[in-house]
Amino acid sequence: MVLLFISLAIVILASQGKKNNYLITYFSVPESHTIDASTGASKILVDGKMYGTTQYIAEVIAQATGGTLFEIKTKHEYPTQTHKALIDYAKQEQENKVYPEIASKIPNFEQYDVIFVGYPNWWYDMPMVIYTLMRQYDFSGKTIVPFVTHGGSGFDDSVKTIEKLEPKAKVNPMPAISNKRAATSKEAVINWLKKEGYVK
Repeated sequence: MVLLFISLAIVILASQGKKNNYLITYFSVPESHTIDASTGASKILVDGKMYGTTQYIAEVIAQATGGTLFEIKTKHEYPTQTHKALIDYAKQEQENKVYPEIASKIPNFEQYDVIFVGYPNWWYDMPMVIYTLMRQYDFSGKTIVPFVTHGGSGFDDSVKTIEKLEPKAKVNPMPAISNKRAATSKEAVINWLKKEGYVK
């Protein structure tokens, strides 16, 4: 009887650990101006709620997988009055090789087997804070699932960059998601997650 209880406890603990082995990290800086698809604006309205495009995809993934959601926030603020102000600032970060400091640490990072990493495409690359993320945490032996929202450029070379930065991790990118289609992408995202075995 004692052995039975011990066995059940082991099974329960194992299942609990397995349930929580997906981490969905994302970086999203939606502009504060009115939505205008022609500007490449990075926010959308879904079911009466406003989201950053990358934020929305991250929440869809978290809900579908039951994973832990973590928003990557920087210690400094980005200009959000206009799309141009935001991307001009992002370009300066890239040109000056600035690695923004992340405001808070990811709790228990080592417990996760699959790490979804979401970001907007800024100047044909991932935002510099994603480089910070890769420097700060050890992704060895984990599966990285990059997902990107964009105004027409897809991932560009950012998946290859992640593979170079994290050679000991498996990299399995999601299909890139256009900002214009983000609000209606839920079904496609979930179908891909099912196809890849992240949702049963």
